[in-house]
Amino acid sequence: MSATAANRDTPGIYSKAGSLRAERRWALWTAYISLVIAAIIFLAPPFYMLITSLKTSGEIATMTGNPWLVRDPTLENYTAIIFNPMFQRFMLNSIIITTCVVALTMVISILAAFALARMRFWGSQVLATGVFLTYLVPDTLLFIPLYQIVGGLGLLNSIFGLILVYPTLTVPFCTWIMIGYFASIPKELDEAALIDGATWSQMLLKIFIPVALPGIIAATIFAFTVSWAAFVYPTAFVTTPDQMPLTIGVVSQLVRADTFAWGQIMAGALMAALPPVVIYAFLMDYYIAGLTAGATKG
Repeated sequence: MSATAANRDTPGIYSKAGSLRAERRWALWTAYISLVIAAIIFLAPPFYMLITSLKTSGEIATMTGNPWLVRDPTLENYTAIIFNPMFQRFMLNSIIITTCVVALTMVISILAAFALARMRFWGSQVLATGVFLTYLVPDTLLFIPLYQIVGGLGLLNSIFGLILVYPTLTVPFCTWIMIGYFASIPKELDEAALIDGATWSQMLLKIFIPVALPGIIAATIFAFTVSWAAFVYPTAFVTTPDQMPLTIGVVSQLVRADTFAWGQIMAGALMAALPPVVIYAFLMDYYIAGLTAGATKG
């Protein structure tokens, strides 16, 4: 009797296992197909930019043949951009602005996050939430009052004005990431340090910063990307070419009325996008880890 019952139950077990394998197979195929479609959508624009940057001005102007193919590849657009003194000035301005903004952002974010996450005081939680909510305000609304502030300080048409306003985009989010990392560190560490006579600054430098290094790297990558690729603020605050960063310098100087130097524009845009791509390629694991911790803690 029991053997008969076992034989009846066995096909049900195997059918369930088979259905689970089939569902898993379909889930994998769906995921792969979705990833391929997403990759095509997101990689099509940079691929088209690369193809266009390798074309001559005559080939671009003729508009004949397949636009996704290059008949006679050339690097003249890249050489014209690289050896252009104006482009070199744009690159130098972007490097100066990004370096200063990243350094300023990390100093403010680390100190603010440490105070909000570990030095509990009245209203710290509300203040931490408010800091992050300021990140949700779009820069298209902020640049109008900031324009008046920067103009009142006499910093229009200056890279120092951009260094002043860029942290409004980077500090809130970087502080939120660091709050999550600092909050995830066991309290026993700072309690033991306090018992041993360590000050708050010593705790920050010798305990929290080394432990929270992945979060600091994630915040640094974010600050670098935002400050390097910012477009609205430099467009509003800078009009003289010698003070322009790379993002608006290439567009403003290579577009004259209805004349577009498409080959050089695409080459300059690809070269401007190269530094963030390289940084993400080498530090992507730290960036994901930092975002995950910041989203689940604090």
